[in-house]
Amino acid sequence: MHLRSVFACAILAALVSACLASGASMPAGGAVRLFATPVANSPIHTTVLFTGAIGDHGQALTINKDGAADANGDYVKVTLKEGGFEINSTTLNAKANNARPASNNTTCSAALSVTGPVSLFDGTGLYTGIGGTLSITETFAFLGPRYTSGAKQGQCNESNSAQPVAEYSSITGTGTVKFSR
Repeated sequence: MHLRSVFACAILAALVSACLASGASMPAGGAVRLFATPVANSPIHTTVLFTGAIGDHGQALTINKDGAADANGDYVKVTLKEGGFEINSTTLNAKANNARPASNNTTCSAALSVTGPVSLFDGTGLYTGIGGTLSITETFAFLGPRYTSGAKQGQCNESNSAQPVAEYSSITGTGTVKFSR
């Protein structure tokens, strides 16, 4: 699995850090927490949940600066039940792209965790006028396959086409949001 795609999912989820409960009144701003789960086999879609000063849930989509879906994009479009906003994850993505996983060739396993800031902007609905910064942590771990025959039998298959035997990913974040109306 391409590491940038995994982190793009993670960044998407992390960028969805401000949200609001359905039917709630206009948010006042304050501390929020983000929990995101990348959608399996989709490097650009993420399910997100926000708690704290705003509580809401929905989806996040990794996009480029022009708003087009892009697995390698540095922005995220968050669509929640009560509105939406965008996230600039350029700094977090740069950290993720330069990170090296802790790997073990004996067990064919690896893990990586990256933390960085993202900023929220361009809100709609109840999120109109949103701003703020979240500290997002993306975590990814996997167990890779082994070659079952040939000259490399028993060795870790680290090819780009190798599918993980098992994998885990999460995106969490904390920060403060504000609304200027």
